[in-house]
Amino acid sequence: MSGPSPETKMQFLYALRSKGVTDARVLSAMEEIDRGPFIRGLFAERAYEDMPLPINCGQTISQPSVVGLMTQALQISPRDKVLEVGTGSGYQAAILSKLARRVYTIDRHRRLVHEAREIFEALDLTNVTAVTGDGSFGLPEQAPFDRIIVTAAAEDPPGPLLAQLKIGGIMVVPVGQSDAVQTLIRVRKSEDGLEYDELRPVRFVPLLEGLSREN
Repeated sequence: MSGPSPETKMQFLYALRSKGVTDARVLSAMEEIDRGPFIRGLFAERAYEDMPLPINCGQTISQPSVVGLMTQALQISPRDKVLEVGTGSGYQAAILSKLARRVYTIDRHRRLVHEAREIFEALDLTNVTAVTGDGSFGLPEQAPFDRIIVTAAAEDPPGPLLAQLKIGGIMVVPVGQSDAVQTLIRVRKSEDGLEYDELRPVRFVPLLEGLSREN
């Protein structure tokens, strides 16, 4: 699989920096993980543009600058165990795998999980586990998590996910009605409770309960 040209890669990284992705570790991970393999078919040639693109099962792959900003907001350390809710193409999980000790990613679409696993294997990302399931309930058998990232919008940060976050942990989640403006929220969990930061307006597909009927 041939990757992007050096010039394309430079433009890609410049676009990330210009949108506020400045963390050196995040930029390095996004330089290392080629977005190309995560986009198939008609839109493959647009893989290096800073835009969301359609993928299978009616879902989208987020624009790279949003992936970068969400990843940066998590402040991941190399020892962290991370849960991603909403595997989608697998691109976000692949970037997390370069920053964390262990990544668990869950999606309600079996087909997306299967396709993401194939890419993780091809890229030799051995610290990512992809699971088919209802992400709104998290992954209790692997909890607690140091960091949780949700790539679908909820009306409120989901209670089961907050319960699976360690004290001292951070969760990043888009919050808002699916057809209105959503806000990216960072939640920090401390002994005293939860602290919320509003980061920026975003648009994500809604977080749905249950497994997809295509399974």
